[in-house]
Amino acid sequence: MQIKEVMCRQGAVSSAHPLATSVGLSVLQDGGNAVDAAIAMAAATSVLMPHMCGPGGDAFILIYDAASGRTTAIMGSGQAPRAATRQAILDRGYGPKMPLFGALSVAVPGAVDAWFTALRLFGSRPASELFAPAIRYAREGVPLSRDPAGTIETAAARLAKNPAAAAIYLKPDGTAPAPGDILVESDLGASLEELARHGPDTFYRGDLAAAIVRCMEEEGGLISAEDLAEHKTEVDEPLSVNYHGYRVVTPRIPSQGLILLEELAIAEGFDLAGMGFGSVDAIHYMVESKKLAFADRLAYAGDPRFVNVPLSGLLSPRYAAVRGFHIRAETTVERLPKAPHGNPWAFEGPAEGDTTSFVVVDAKGNAVSFIHSLSLVFGSGVVVPGTGILLNNRAGRGFTLEPGHPNVIAPGKKTMHTLLCYLVLDGDGRPYLVGGTPGGDGQPQWNFQTIVNILSFGLSPADAVTVPRWTSSPGTDPATFDSPVELRIEDRIAVDTITGLTARGHTVKAVGPWAAGGNVQLIRIDPKTGVRTAVSDPRGSGAAAGY
Repeated sequence: MQIKEVMCRQGAVSSAHPLATSVGLSVLQDGGNAVDAAIAMAAATSVLMPHMCGPGGDAFILIYDAASGRTTAIMGSGQAPRAATRQAILDRGYGPKMPLFGALSVAVPGAVDAWFTALRLFGSRPASELFAPAIRYAREGVPLSRDPAGTIETAAARLAKNPAAAAIYLKPDGTAPAPGDILVESDLGASLEELARHGPDTFYRGDLAAAIVRCMEEEGGLISAEDLAEHKTEVDEPLSVNYHGYRVVTPRIPSQGLILLEELAIAEGFDLAGMGFGSVDAIHYMVESKKLAFADRLAYAGDPRFVNVPLSGLLSPRYAAVRGFHIRAETTVERLPKAPHGNPWAFEGPAEGDTTSFVVVDAKGNAVSFIHSLSLVFGSGVVVPGTGILLNNRAGRGFTLEPGHPNVIAPGKKTMHTLLCYLVLDGDGRPYLVGGTPGGDGQPQWNFQTIVNILSFGLSPADAVTVPRWTSSPGTDPATFDSPVELRIEDRIAVDTITGLTARGHTVKAVGPWAAGGNVQLIRIDPKTGVRTAVSDPRGSGAAAGY
């Protein structure tokens, strides 16, 4: 598998689509900053990877501003409609789980306002300029690569249920297009042009908002004009923990960044470097750290406006030590260890890709880690007629109907998100790593491994991304939480390692050499030379570029 890596001294970008990478690099070379490039890439990926992301989804953005030395988290996730009570969902014949697809699965989209919030706070170029490549791709069409073509084929039956979706993504006979066929998204191009001309107001209060509300009424959804008009992007300082002299930062809740941070906080208590990369001990302790962090997310995390989330406790060194104490060297727990709802100090007993991300660093040292998604591929499967906008299924995928659960659906509530992005800051508070990956509950695991590979095992960026990867399931996704316990490891790992993990009680499944999941995009900035090393995961079809 070819390593996709570039080293440069000025600007660097890495994304899951070569054309999106080209768009970002062009913005940087034309004098735009990292945020300008990121917003141009966000619009472009909405067209190039419509099954993954778009205006109808959500977005989380981390921005390091070199002038001020501050890092800002922009959290573009929408809330449940006012009418979305638990009983309202049950009365419509659903339960014990939320409807995964269709109009009832849609939350208010947050991506558009997040794009424009980032541009307003940190950008230097107008949206009309930055959206231009995406609009051109949408109107003129782009050749489908294997990934989106295969995804369309897999989702064809679901897309066929929605006439507006079928008209865009399926052939007239209802079959899926083949790789190399041209995908034209003229309605989406017109919507992006509308956004570029009028800004987010058209999406939340104007013509596009009216189209969304009509669609909800026709499809039996719950989003109203008031729901859209009330949407606000949250801008805040990120969460962070120290890890071996570095500061790792992620967005706050409703992002699942806290899982990544707690994994690192627990793992710091073990001598992973001494154990060695790929060893039975290192993987065992990391997997067990993952289980504990995921259990705490399930027990405590929800919209802070509705749930008292004890973040300072969960991410404290003391609690990390308590959690780490319950990891046993020679055995594993069978499922995620339960943690009680309430105060984490009360704890005494043992306790896949449908998103896209990209990273940008400019010549001045500004850095952006960006992730956006429709939730599952093609989201709800509902396209707003006349707009080309696919709506997310974040509410259906993220909320639960379990009474008393911190993530139970409620009017105006935001669901917990699988989405997370991260920066690693050095001792002087400057970006050292800018990274991210799609992949639902894999995100906190694969980002965890990438960071540890570099900071604990001393691997190069390329090696950190390409070495054998593992994925532990289940995660936090309500739709798959009852799936079998399993540890999937790429079969490039040593056979003795698999045997050793099995002996400790892990249910290990060796998968293909590049099949454990993830599509990591990573930039490392050398603090001494300033050299940017950008890497795009060979498990995907993206590209890294720089100048």
